[in-house]
Amino acid sequence: MRLKFHCQNRIGILRDVVSPFADYGLNVARGEVGGDQGNAIYLFVPHLLNAQLATLKPTLEALPGVFSVRRVSLMPSERRHLELDALLSSLSDPVMSIDMDGRVVAANRAAGQMLGVRVDEVPGLSLDRYIQDLDLPGLVRRNNARINGLRLKLKDETYLADIAPLHTENDDVASLAGAVVTLHRADRVGERIYHVQRQELRGFEAIFQASPRLAAVVREARRMAPLDAPLLIEGETGTGKELLARACHLASPRGQAPFMALNCAGLPESMAETELFGYAPGAFEGARPEGKLGLLELTAGGTIFLDEVGEMSPRLQVKLLRFLQDGGFRRVGSDEETYLDVRVICATQQELPRLCAAGQFRQDLYHRLNVLSVHIPPLRECLDGIAELATHFIDRAARQIGCPMPTLSDAARARLSAYHWPGNVRQLENVLFQAVSLCEGHELLPSHLRLPDVGENSGLAGIDLEGSLGEILGEVEKRVLTTLYAEHPSSRLLARRLGVSHTTIANKLKRHGIGG
Repeated sequence: MRLKFHCQNRIGILRDVVSPFADYGLNVARGEVGGDQGNAIYLFVPHLLNAQLATLKPTLEALPGVFSVRRVSLMPSERRHLELDALLSSLSDPVMSIDMDGRVVAANRAAGQMLGVRVDEVPGLSLDRYIQDLDLPGLVRRNNARINGLRLKLKDETYLADIAPLHTENDDVASLAGAVVTLHRADRVGERIYHVQRQELRGFEAIFQASPRLAAVVREARRMAPLDAPLLIEGETGTGKELLARACHLASPRGQAPFMALNCAGLPESMAETELFGYAPGAFEGARPEGKLGLLELTAGGTIFLDEVGEMSPRLQVKLLRFLQDGGFRRVGSDEETYLDVRVICATQQELPRLCAAGQFRQDLYHRLNVLSVHIPPLRECLDGIAELATHFIDRAARQIGCPMPTLSDAARARLSAYHWPGNVRQLENVLFQAVSLCEGHELLPSHLRLPDVGENSGLAGIDLEGSLGEILGEVEKRVLTTLYAEHPSSRLLARRLGVSHTTIANKLKRHGIGG
């Protein structure tokens, strides 16, 4: 029987509580002191009967400082043990507690399955039987700090180990009592990261397709997504190349496998190489002693997205070409060949054929990457869908900010349609988020749109020169009227600005669908 005494925290109270049981010839097998302020005593009395407790209870509650006595189902340590055991059993990764002799003290069910024994047979096992050439207690002593991602082999499987030292008192080496070791399958780490990120991933349904040109691009990408060949996505910055790459990945047979991205621009060659291919233990000065997995290994079975591939160094181009040819590569500082099944999707805002002609990009690599290709048009070429796209972004911004959704005024819509959008869709989303945050009423006005006058188009840039002279001049006229209407939002004001009759301007605005 287990008893809880709610009592005063005073010297000698435990002795006073235990004495009546000795007088009755009852053995107290175990005792614990608990409570927030040490104001509870728990006793385990195996042979105590209910009738004996009824006789003893008045005597116990009459002791100075004892307020109440009642039965409980578990001692505090037993409850903690059961809760911890349930928690560890729910973990799919093997978790073990070891002592400083390298013997397992406790383990969860996954660890028992990994070692090939029952959970109750795990305590006392020596890890030397399973892990060769690694003195785990010695490693814990030398580091005396948490170790993450230690690469080791156990029963012919490669794991990444997280090791947390256990101390009895202080954090010095003398007080080390052991360590808790958590093992992660190396070939599943990428999948874990991907599933954590997956809620942020979006498919083709999240790509706004109000413009017919963009809708045509999405149709092309949908047809290419299930194919396993490399895909090259071309487009200016901010057009959504990575979003399209993620959509292609999710729509492919690899959709449940990891998707990893690496931006090749702005990274030093050595850093880009280790990020992509990883490195072996002790590969260079300052390297982690256990080495590092590259993004390719973390993406095993999935898709790797290489953004701004035109910025890749010649050395990396050679290694990537070799991987595309036979699926093999070597980690930095390693002679061991690694072979993986990974689909490669690349993106660039540069003209790769021009770089090839200039000797800055390998011609053979370009042809390997350009098996499938899709070009995302800039926003200035998709202005026929900008009103719906703007409404979509305004709604999203209002939800994020937590304010009522404002409407887009005709003048603000005209301002958006007349702008050249050097940052494309990303810039539009950012501009509208800022506009919603600045808007205090129920309507977005041109004054809320902070559009920098940089990168303006000049000459005939952005003007469709297909068709007759009359059609081309009509397009120019539409652009002029759209731009000026934002500053003079009525036919009378605009007519006065251009020095023509009100009727002429009204007819032209109606013909071009401006301000309607």
